[in-house]
Amino acid sequence: MTEPGRAESAAALAQCPRLAAGEPFDFVCAGCGDCCRNRRDLVLSGYDLYRIARRLGLPPRLTADAFCKQEFAPQTLLPAVVLRPNARTGNCPFFEADACTIHAARPLACALYPLGQSIDTVTAKTEYYVQTPLCGARAGEARTLQDYLQDSAVLDRAGVDARWAIVCTQLSHRLQAAGGADNPRFSAAVRRMERALYYDYELGDDFYPQFCQNIEILMPLLDRML
Repeated sequence: MTEPGRAESAAALAQCPRLAAGEPFDFVCAGCGDCCRNRRDLVLSGYDLYRIARRLGLPPRLTADAFCKQEFAPQTLLPAVVLRPNARTGNCPFFEADACTIHAARPLACALYPLGQSIDTVTAKTEYYVQTPLCGARAGEARTLQDYLQDSAVLDRAGVDARWAIVCTQLSHRLQAAGGADNPRFSAAVRRMERALYYDYELGDDFYPQFCQNIEILMPLLDRML
C-alpha cells in the first residue's frame, strides 16, 4: 500500500510528474502530521544526521545510536543510517504532541515533502517531482516550485546534497569494482566509509568542509584497502 506522497518503486517514481522551478505549485502543509505517523524508515544523509545531532547537542554517532539503525544497502553496497520509528507508536521518533521537535533541522526528505528529488550524479542537475496523492492545503496566492523550495530551505542545502549524491555514487562504484562483499577487505572498507560519511564531524564546524576533507582522506585509503 502506498503511503500518501511516497512512491514505492522506480516504476511508480517514473510516473510522477516533474516540475520546473517556475511552474505553479501551491501546496501548503496543513500540519496534519500524517507524513510522520506509521511511516517507513527514512534513510539519512550525513548532512541530515549532522543537522539533527547539532539540534540535539549530541555527537553524530550518539545521535545515530539513539534514534537510528545502521544498515547495509545491498544495491549500492554502502552503509546506511536509517531513522528508526518509535517502537511504541511506529511514528517518527521526533514526532511528539502532533509536532516535529526538530523541525528546523528536519531531514531533506521531510523538507521536500510531498516532493521527491532526483540528482544526476554526472552533471549534478536536480529534478523535482510530485508524489501523489497530495495531502495539505492550497495556497490562496499564485506560488511556484521555486517559492516552495525556498521556503523549505531546500535550496540552501542543494549544493551539499548534490555533492553527497555524487560522492556516494563514486564510492558505490568503487566497492562494486573491487568485487563487493567477495573482497576480503570489504567489511573494513565499509566501516571506514561509514565514519567518513556520517560520524567524523565536529558540530562546532560547518559540515561541508569536513565532508570534503573526510572524502579526501578516504579515497587514497580505499585504494590501499581494496
